[in-house]
Amino acid sequence: MKRIISLLYVMMTVATFAAAQSINGVASTDLSPAAQSVAEASKAIAEKPTQYTGYNLLATALVRRARETSDVTFYAQAEDAVRKSVEIAPKNFEAEKIQVSILLGEHDYPAALEAAKALNKRVPDDVMVYGLLTDANGELGNYKDAEIAAQWMLNLRPGNLPALTRAAHLRDLFGDTEGAYELMEMAYQSTPPTETAERASILTQMGHLRLSSGSTDAAEKLFQQALTSYPDYPSALGNLAQVRITQKRYTEAVVLSQQRYQSVPSAGNLYALAEALQLAGRDTEATQAFAEFATKSLAESVHKDNSNRELVYYYADQAHQPAKALGVAKQEYAWRHDVYTLDAYAWALHINGQDAEARKQIETALAVGIRDSTIFAHAGEIALKLGDRAAARTYLQEAVSLHAIESEHAQLILARVSAAGAQR
Repeated sequence: MKRIISLLYVMMTVATFAAAQSINGVASTDLSPAAQSVAEASKAIAEKPTQYTGYNLLATALVRRARETSDVTFYAQAEDAVRKSVEIAPKNFEAEKIQVSILLGEHDYPAALEAAKALNKRVPDDVMVYGLLTDANGELGNYKDAEIAAQWMLNLRPGNLPALTRAAHLRDLFGDTEGAYELMEMAYQSTPPTETAERASILTQMGHLRLSSGSTDAAEKLFQQALTSYPDYPSALGNLAQVRITQKRYTEAVVLSQQRYQSVPSAGNLYALAEALQLAGRDTEATQAFAEFATKSLAESVHKDNSNRELVYYYADQAHQPAKALGVAKQEYAWRHDVYTLDAYAWALHINGQDAEARKQIETALAVGIRDSTIFAHAGEIALKLGDRAAARTYLQEAVSLHAIESEHAQLILARVSAAGAQR
């Protein structure tokens, strides 16, 4: 009976995958490395359906597919494969690690952290368990613990690729943008040319580092390179749209944002499209897109995998409903304290007139070391509302110096602050 069930599972998995490729018009020779791994793992299961290792390989490949496509349905398929693996071999370590990766992909960071801690106790020298700990702690805002876990990865296996990308992310959060870029460049050089999706991901992260520090031309080249490596890579499309916004090429930003949303129809991507439409002066379409976003975002707001930060900004800056913005921000703040959640919470507090608490939250975010134009601009406006012109000027100057997305807005506020000071 187990063999029949296993064969049925494999037939369904292969059929589903083949149908998806047929719909997308993708030949087997054109599959991404992760997609090829899915096909190979499915074949391995068909040949040996009672061995749990094939299901682990399939689950791992499906997690990779989810990451490269941003299609969360692959996580559900990966869960099915893990479930089958554990059914055959209860408590097998690799399956439990994959399960943590799935939890991370589904944004259930608290559950992922607890599961990773348990695995770490069982096997204290597993490199990738420390990677899981790094990811979960980082997303929750436990940056010291994330740093310790990333350092363990490097200690156990110096120069390993997963550790380099994680260390780079932390360096960026800690304000060492150049150090982060160097590590990402090392990771890119260590990634085989056949790993097209991984190379596109690293190039996109490198481009984001350049964009956030004002090097727009360098960022654009990296995003274009990523899209050459992996056409229509969603994150690269979104970041290139941000480049077009800084260049005031809003029509092109809309096109790129539409491409991204068509590829990955998530609420967060819809919000980015609505913003691009608004900047392009397509107000009717923007209003409709924002309304669709609100409906979609509210429906998922009770889950960990949500667009609550965008929903905060929608209520704060578009719908002008401060009480709702604060309600959503508090909901998210209740379970995670990463710098971006702190920023959203601080902004919601600010528009509700709770500026003393807003300043506390945004300064907690900035204390991590992050250099982000939006966070600096928000900090400047909050300080200004509290009457601290010196601090406001410092924060706004930091935002302007980055020559990034929010820098122009910060420059306008800074000019008003300077003009008011001159009249005193």
